[in-house]
Amino acid sequence: MFLTEKVKADEFVPQRFESDHDITLHGEQIPYHTVCEDNVFYDKDGKPEASIFSYSYFRSDVKDTASRPVFFAYNGGPGSASMFVHSGFLGTRRVVYGEPDRPTSFGPYTVIDNPDCLIDIADFVIVDPVGTGNGLLINEDKKKDYCGIQQDAEALLTFIESWLRRYNRNLSPKYLVGESYGCTRNAFAAGMAASGGKTRNYGVAFDGIVNIGNTITVGKYFGENLPVDKCILGFPTYAAVHWFHHHPTEQTVEEFVREAKAFADREYLLGLYRGESLSDEEKEDLMTKVSYYTGVSREYLVRHGLKIDDDDYRQEVLKKEGKAVSRIDGRITRPLLEPEKTEAEKALWDDAASDRYDPYFYAAETGDLLPSMNVKLSRSYIASQDFWKNWDHTEDLGTTAEMLRNAMTRRPGTRVFFANGWFDLCTETGYVWHTLDHAGLPKERVYFKGYNSGHMIYIGEENVHELSNDVRNFILGKDPTKD
Repeated sequence: MFLTEKVKADEFVPQRFESDHDITLHGEQIPYHTVCEDNVFYDKDGKPEASIFSYSYFRSDVKDTASRPVFFAYNGGPGSASMFVHSGFLGTRRVVYGEPDRPTSFGPYTVIDNPDCLIDIADFVIVDPVGTGNGLLINEDKKKDYCGIQQDAEALLTFIESWLRRYNRNLSPKYLVGESYGCTRNAFAAGMAASGGKTRNYGVAFDGIVNIGNTITVGKYFGENLPVDKCILGFPTYAAVHWFHHHPTEQTVEEFVREAKAFADREYLLGLYRGESLSDEEKEDLMTKVSYYTGVSREYLVRHGLKIDDDDYRQEVLKKEGKAVSRIDGRITRPLLEPEKTEAEKALWDDAASDRYDPYFYAAETGDLLPSMNVKLSRSYIASQDFWKNWDHTEDLGTTAEMLRNAMTRRPGTRVFFANGWFDLCTETGYVWHTLDHAGLPKERVYFKGYNSGHMIYIGEENVHELSNDVRNFILGKDPTKD
């Protein structure tokens, strides 16, 4: 990797930056203090191996912090910096993104004081995991100790325990807020905190967990090895994206999605099971209904034995219009590449959402939020890197769903909120419903809500306001799915 700063273990000096501000929320002027700093992991000889970089926000006029909540928030990847949740909806400053299918990746970029910020009710810590954002992997030989499902969660827990001691916040209510792979991180960290890691136990317990863009499943990591065809789990999201672009009905998106799910759970599932035993009439009836709900052509279904592939779907749903939709956000489009072979071979990961989002959020994070908090670093800010190929997916402590169940049953009272965008073709709503039906979670403490958005729910002013308000209600102990 090319670096703008040579980081040597023998010369590394942890950095810390502080600043003071105020923000007006709901007619009240609120003072707050920020601390942005390295949180260093050392080897047995006392040499630094890695650092999690944190951005801590404290309301300054609070005298008794014992009852004041604190939450820890991050994005996913694995390998993503926290710039999306930070500058998208949680920071005291955030972007105004506007329409999702914006015509350009370029500015002018708008960053404002965040009117939906939660600093009035909670302190919070934005986290750049090791090797992301301003987080560092100082000793490359130790990569395997941080790059894995269990290793990453254990590093987070170790950091959180250290942070709570440093700022005397062990008495405070504690929450985890994770997006995408951050949900996997949530489940494993909370599960380890409740039932122990591979070599040690932990004392911290979490009052609540917010999962945005769910990656928790009863199968192997990220939904692998589930006993149901993936097109059944993806079907509700296919229906949502089709609804958004073609409006086949006057129903709301949620009404249409739930109707499509009921069809997939019964007729479609049974039809796929029966396969060639279906009569010609039954096949035609099934294809007609699948096309109605998803927008996929009869010809495609004939060629693929009635099944829909996630990658294919993104290219099929708007094929007549000459467009493909984004995996991250099915509302966002790009032209199909020609010839069709080129599209199939090269364009699946040419994601229109990332093409539009990434420059905007990077500009806001590095050009506004970090300077405003007095962060002055010469090191490269790593928006994301591809850890996935070399990520240790070992789950010998349990699946992500089992770890979440441990967190909820071994720490009675822990509550969980699943928030998913209807148009998210990356972490589809069907996986949430399947997990809720099979994971054995205490249902009275689990909440689910769908949003008119994609993977990053906070794109668009109505969405960021709605999500922030729901997280606020959740932290206040209310039902986040009700006004």
